[in-house]
Parts: sequence; C-alpha cells; structure tokens
Amino acid sequence: MRKPLTAAVLAPLMLLALGCAPQASSTATDNSSSSTAQTAAECAQGNTLTDGTLTVGTDSPAFDPWFSNNDPTNGKGFESAVAYAVAKQMGFDASAVTWAKVPFNSSYAPGPKKFDFDINQISITPARQKVVDFSDGYYDAAQGVIALKDSPAAQATSVDDLKDLKLGAQTGTTSLTAIRDDIQPSSEPLVFQSTNAAKQALLNGQVDAIVADLPTAFFITAVQIPTATIVGQFQQSGTPEQFGMLFEKGNPLVGCVNQALATMKSDGTLDAIEKKWLSQTVNVPVLQ
Repeated sequence: MRKPLTAAVLAPLMLLALGCAPQASSTATDNSSSSTAQTAAECAQGNTLTDGTLTVGTDSPAFDPWFSNNDPTNGKGFESAVAYAVAKQMGFDASAVTWAKVPFNSSYAPGPKKFDFDINQISITPARQKVVDFSDGYYDAAQGVIALKDSPAAQATSVDDLKDLKLGAQTGTTSLTAIRDDIQPSSEPLVFQSTNAAKQALLNGQVDAIVADLPTAFFITAVQIPTATIVGQFQQSGTPEQFGMLFEKGNPLVGCVNQALATMKSDGTLDAIEKKWLSQTVNVPVLQ
C-alpha cells in the first residue's frame, strides 16, 4: 500500500506543479493559456491523443470555402489552412496531422472525444462551453440570407422584411438560432439535418430563404445554386459570433492552440489565410 505523502513533501511538489501548469487567462475557457516560458510546440508535447500525432476532427462532406474539394488533408480552404498552420506552430508537420470524421451535431456533445480538436465553423456559445472547451476565436462570423433570384424573398432589404417568410437552416447551428432570436419570423423555421437538405428545400420551394454563415452563403450562390442570391447579411445581437476550435472539456491542449493562434494573429499569418480564402464578403448589403 502506498504511504500518504506528508505536508512537508507535498508543499514543494505543489509549488513545482504550479510552476509547470498553464497560467489562467481571460480567453474562451479556463485552461486556455499556457506558460509564457513555453513555446506552443513545447506546450503540446505529451498532450495529444496519440504521441507525435495531431488528430483534427471535421464533418463530412466538408464544404468550400472552409475546405477545398471535400478534402481536409490538402491544406486548401480556410479551415484546413488554419488547422495546418496551428499544427506547424505546435511542432507537427503535415505528415503528423490526421483527420477524423465528426458529424457537426455530435461535435459539441459532452463526453470523450476521438480528436484533439475539431474545426468546423463551430460558434463559441455559453451553452456549448458548459460541456466542451473552445480555443480563442479564429474567425468573426456573420449570417447570410439566401433566396432564389426570381423570388419575392430576394427583394428583402431589412430584417423586418424577412419576418413573414418561410425560413430554414441546419439543426444545431447558430444560423437557426439567429432566425429564431434575431429575425423572429411569424412562423416556425424549418429545421434540416444538413446544409445539403436545406439547399434542396430552397430549390423545391419548401422555404423562401435559408440562412447560413456568410462565406458558406457565397459558395452556395456562386457554385452550388447559381440561381440563388445573397439577400443580405446580419450579425447576431449581443456578442459578435466567433468560430473556435472545439476540445473535450478540460483538455490541456487548449492553451497550446491559443498560444499558436496568438502568434498567427501577431505575425499576420491568420489574416493572410483569411484574405486568401474568405476575401469575398464585401458589397453584401447589411440587413438592419
């Protein structure tokens, strides 16, 4: 039987542990910062699911402009590029990054995760933060309203103009929350299991318009449904919406990722990635 440690032994051990532990900060989660004495790479050592490998989760299919050609592994698309840039900061080259398929609606469920972090346009919300941890935000999101070009919905110029329309969005998304809380339509919005299902409902005339994050709205209207248009964009009320990388609750890797993101923000890497992959958000009318 192991003998209990005495107070004299415990005290220096506690001081040693405090000296090595990540320091508290005011970021998305309580464990979101690592000691400034460590690099992001040093911080990440021994904190991944598999030693020497970074496992990243995202949904399938993975859509442009977040991922290119439905292939997260190619480093193309905003979120793929961000994931690999974070990995590099933490000492993982591209060959050491593996990807796991994680359905969007299960990513923020409580419990153990099969990934080190998930990157999939997941908005940081207080409800989700109760059961999972988030990195600091890596993208400020706006909502885009999509309608067929020849429909009356395409003529909307304000949020009030949307209230009597039949609207829809993917289940579990902040787009659906934005419809209910910010637009407050006169009829309950239709809820779809995927963005693909929402797009098909728009084409079938089941809804007048659908709501998605603005970059996704651009891809839908430019590539997938060229007969559709972005009616306008709006921000959710209250705190601006941000996408964050998602972790199992209590994961010490959060601080390492935040350190990597801080470096990418300060040296211009994150801004350069956003400009390369998400540069088309100008000239979209704002719905007030």
